[in-house]
Amino acid sequence: MKIRGFEVVSKFKDKGIDLPRRQTVASAGYDIEAAEDIVIPSIWRLNFVRIFRLIRNGHQMFNRDYEMANQILKPILVPTGLKAYMPEDEVLILANRSSNTFKRNLSLPNGIGVIDSDYYNNPNNEGEIFVQVLNYGVCPLHIHKGDRIAQGIFMKYLKTDDDDPIKRQRMSGFGSTNKSEED
Repeated sequence: MKIRGFEVVSKFKDKGIDLPRRQTVASAGYDIEAAEDIVIPSIWRLNFVRIFRLIRNGHQMFNRDYEMANQILKPILVPTGLKAYMPEDEVLILANRSSNTFKRNLSLPNGIGVIDSDYYNNPNNEGEIFVQVLNYGVCPLHIHKGDRIAQGIFMKYLKTDDDDPIKRQRMSGFGSTNKSEED
């Protein structure tokens, strides 16, 4: 009987995706690799400085300036080719590797990623896990297939005494809201 673990999503079958592994006996996190080569552009090379100057110097900003700023600081999604299964009372936490910030200038803009148990095999993307990243270094960052980009930690979570979740079926991820059975 399977309780928790990782599987490769169908679009990455036979593409040489490694299942995450802990690197030492006492490691809490399973190292997660990039499923393909990807370039993460530097935020500094995407007109970020122009937007920063407008804000800092108190210049009037127009809708196009706000739209550009939102596009510039939008995270890049790094595909992993993986999905995770776990009991209903568990969550997979995606955390940044310390070497990403120290050596690569790469951050997870959401701090941590939360992969709920009902994300597994959702109809929108089969539950594929993506890692959101921003490159705050000055050079584009080349991530290669197989580079370890995050770590996943399975954890139990607690519910309140009066827990009454909205009865919804998950369809996708990244802050999605879907219609409930009662709608």
